[in-house]
Amino acid sequence: MALALALARQAGELGEVPVGAVLLRDGTVLGRGRNAPVASNDPTAHAEIVALREAAAQVGNYRLPGATLYVTIEPCAMCVGAMVHARIARLVFGAREPRAGAVASRESLAAKSWLNHRIEVTEGILAEAFAGLDSDTFAIAYKVEDTDDVFVMTSETRDALDRADVPYNVLAEEDGTKVALYHT
Repeated sequence: MALALALARQAGELGEVPVGAVLLRDGTVLGRGRNAPVASNDPTAHAEIVALREAAAQVGNYRLPGATLYVTIEPCAMCVGAMVHARIARLVFGAREPRAGAVASRESLAAKSWLNHRIEVTEGILAEAFAGLDSDTFAIAYKVEDTDDVFVMTSETRDALDRADVPYNVLAEEDGTKVALYHT
């Protein structure tokens, strides 16, 4: 997820909506993407779609069974549809997108019984604590695999954790950016 966050930051620096995505299978990165619709003049160039395209090209098949897509923000309907067609196994997203999120916020497309494929969804940790914070802040918390939750911590995140009375341990700090461990 740290790579997805770095890609989101790159997108933001380039004037795009800051979203990043990484697709893995068996511990190998198959695809990565950052939002690029503005730069590419392509309305489908969302981070998730870019990562799915790269992965499909790498494996030589548009179906990506057993893959997990990590994305910083809840995907939209277009991206969820592409994930279903790609047959990914799992989606892990960091924060809800209240305006257009199609996994949990506005719709639950990944769980629709009429679709021919279901995707296991893991939603970001501490969603309530990050509600109302700006996108640069709430996009930083996320769940990593089935292990302890690890995330980059800003002062806003620390304040949100403190307000929610959630215990955490700071593992490292570099240039004001902290990496923390949240015990589930």
